[in-house]
Amino acid sequence: MLKVEHIGIAVRSLSVSIPLFEKLLNTPCYKTEEVAAEGVTTAFFQQGETKIELLESVKAGSAVAKFLDKKGEGVHHIAFEVADIHAEIERLRAEGFEVINAEPRVGADNKLVCFLHPKSTNGVLIELTQSR
Repeated sequence: MLKVEHIGIAVRSLSVSIPLFEKLLNTPCYKTEEVAAEGVTTAFFQQGETKIELLESVKAGSAVAKFLDKKGEGVHHIAFEVADIHAEIERLRAEGFEVINAEPRVGADNKLVCFLHPKSTNGVLIELTQSR
C-alpha cells in the first residue's frame, strides 16, 4: 500500500457539511461528484497528500444510507492507494481478508476501487484504490 488516499465520512447533508468542513480544514471543497453505482454524492477536500471525502446518500438502501441509519454521521472508511489493485486483492485474500466486491469497479475520482469487509479488519471498512 502506497499511502492513505482518503478518509470517507458519511454525512446526512452535503449542503450543511461542506461549509462546516471548509471552516474546519481551512480549505475549499474542490469537487463534488455523484457516484450513481454507490448511491452517493461525494465532496472532496485536499489536506497534504490525503483527501477527505464526504459521502451523502442519494439512494434509499445504499451502503451509506444503511451506515447513517445504524451509526449516524462519522468515519465511514479509510482508503489506501495501491499500485496494482488486482495483485493487492489476491494478496489480501491469501492473507484471509474478506473482499466485498470480487472485481474492482470504477468509483469516485475515476479510480478503480475495492472494499474489504469490516468483519475481517477490526470493524473498519477498508477501500483499496488505484488510479486508472
